[in-house]
Amino acid sequence: MGKITLFEEKNFQGRSFECSSDRSDLQAYLSRCNSVRVDSGCFMLYEHSNFMGQQLFLKRGEYPDIQCQGMTEYIRSCRLIPPHRGTYRIKVYEKDNLRSQMMELTEDCPQVLEQLRLCEIQSCVVLEGHWIFYEMPNYRGRQYLLRPGEYRRFSDWGATTSKVGSLRRAADCF
Repeated sequence: MGKITLFEEKNFQGRSFECSSDRSDLQAYLSRCNSVRVDSGCFMLYEHSNFMGQQLFLKRGEYPDIQCQGMTEYIRSCRLIPPHRGTYRIKVYEKDNLRSQMMELTEDCPQVLEQLRLCEIQSCVVLEGHWIFYEMPNYRGRQYLLRPGEYRRFSDWGATTSKVGSLRRAADCF
């Protein structure tokens, strides 16, 4: 399905660990992570164990210096994003608990404010596929992986604010 190799040093040097599934705690395998190679699939890396903290979405490719991607060298968990062959659907709401104005999306949205006229997204329902919320427009800033299900408030997807500047499908992974 997917394969990722994490390296302790930059430029794919030093001790490495290869995996193809979710890992809630990488500390037993690596003391730090400074470069990554994704051979297949898409993965979300997490700053803390148990899929917590800052997140970084990676698809197939080589990342010789993970800090250039906005992460520290402390990658403590990773999650394989399963392949999805159907449509992608998400409903986003301006208020918490799935209230007020709702918009259903099936495509990426690089500019939430301009395209959807939403100042913030406080809740959502992921109907099909996996989605990534970005704190800023044009897929920049903090990232949050959303798997199928209901998110009644922004803290449910790990955010500290309801600011969503852009969102995209976790696609083109395989």
